[in-house]
Amino acid sequence: MKIDLILPILGLIWLQPLHAQQKTTLTIEQAVNIALHESYTVQLNDEDRQAMQYEYLYYKAQFKPRLDLNLFTPSWNEQVSAIEQTDDLPVYNSTSSIQFGGNLKFTYVLPTGGNLALTGNLYHENLRTTFAQDYSTLKRKQAFSQFGLIFDQPVFTKNKLRENLKVAQYQYERAELFFTRTQMDIVYNVTRGFYEVYKAAYKKQIDEEQLRNAQEALRIAKLKFETGNIPEGDLLVTEINALQSDVNLSESAGEYELQKDEFKLLIGIDMNEEIDIIAEMDFEPVVIDLPTAIEQALANRLEVKEEEYDVKLQQIEIDRAKREREIKGNIYAYYDFTGLSTQPGNAQELFRSSFDNFAMRPPNRGITFTLTVPILDWGRGRNIVKSQTIRLKEKQLKLENTNNLIVKEIREIVRTVHEAEKRFRINQKNKDNATNSYRISRLRFENGDLSGQELATEQERLSQVQLAFIDAYITYRLALADLKRRTMWDFENNRSYRINEEK
Repeated sequence: MKIDLILPILGLIWLQPLHAQQKTTLTIEQAVNIALHESYTVQLNDEDRQAMQYEYLYYKAQFKPRLDLNLFTPSWNEQVSAIEQTDDLPVYNSTSSIQFGGNLKFTYVLPTGGNLALTGNLYHENLRTTFAQDYSTLKRKQAFSQFGLIFDQPVFTKNKLRENLKVAQYQYERAELFFTRTQMDIVYNVTRGFYEVYKAAYKKQIDEEQLRNAQEALRIAKLKFETGNIPEGDLLVTEINALQSDVNLSESAGEYELQKDEFKLLIGIDMNEEIDIIAEMDFEPVVIDLPTAIEQALANRLEVKEEEYDVKLQQIEIDRAKREREIKGNIYAYYDFTGLSTQPGNAQELFRSSFDNFAMRPPNRGITFTLTVPILDWGRGRNIVKSQTIRLKEKQLKLENTNNLIVKEIREIVRTVHEAEKRFRINQKNKDNATNSYRISRLRFENGDLSGQELATEQERLSQVQLAFIDAYITYRLALADLKRRTMWDFENNRSYRINEEK
């Protein structure tokens, strides 16, 4: 007996936090706003968009100067070196060197695609050589310094830096369009998920009403059976209907919880959070002009703009393919001063004397012009150009087909909106008629003019009509949302629709 008393008390204590948990009430605007920031889909596509943005910034930074420092502290090397001898076999001396220093390079990128670089190279070196004949050793310390100017410029070819920047820019802008289109899809998917939850809640409400009606019919049937006004068969039918209504309510309650979980996963909130939704069954007919819808879709659809970028990118690939067989040239020039000191002294004195050596040692200088002329490649260059040209035609055909598909798609969506509006009006009237019809049937059942089976049939018909009504309303709202997504035009407010305005 003590255990029987304690367990219910503990159960109440454990369940109290669950009952005390507050629900988060969401409107459709709040759900969309959460999904645009927290959903898995938007976060994944935002990462891709940011990656393309940084890649574009990388190529954009290629035109900026850069300063590079390379240090070797130390660079140590010991090895055996072959020394060739006249009229004799080579001998092998052991050489060793250890360097401390580095080089500094400032590179300025020219608008022509070449670069101009200022370089500096300083290092202190300890040398040692061990001779193979008697294994005697020579040692020396030296300092090396070099400052120079380097010019490197491709000629007779396209500026690859600008071309790469243009490719990165197209890809980034294309990723931006795709991200915006993803957001538009999220708005529609959240709207659809929101109304799926609303439909499940409405179905649960209908089943609750049906259960109440069935229980009330069972109560009346029991009273009438006790007074002998109905046979036992009618009582059994009303009992079966009440039990079946209870089962239907359990199923709809489970479906409601399932839809809420799927909705929470869709918009990106904690699965353990309790939610409730608020939706207004407002209905105002929307005037939709088909030519305006098609015009706005063709002007605003991001798929069209994405494929236009694909065409531009493919045109660049054709240019690259043509350069496989073009004449290429390059100009490379350098001018530098070099100082080398092997005088005895510490590192500071060695570097000072190496700088003094600049005046005595003539500068290093040179210029090279290289020219590459393709002569024969057995059709490799021609075939790659043809391949890329055909791919360009494919993308152009795809762009043209996308425009045709958009026109077909908008026509279909507009028809769906009009049909859904008409279906909603009919089902709204049917719901009112079915509600009045059931009320009359219930009165007839109470008066004994209607059997329990006939009343159950009327109840089932009312439930079906109510479900058809909510289906028609949701179909209409989703058709309007889909039309807004496909045209990026808000026909309800007669204005251009942008994702940022909905946030």
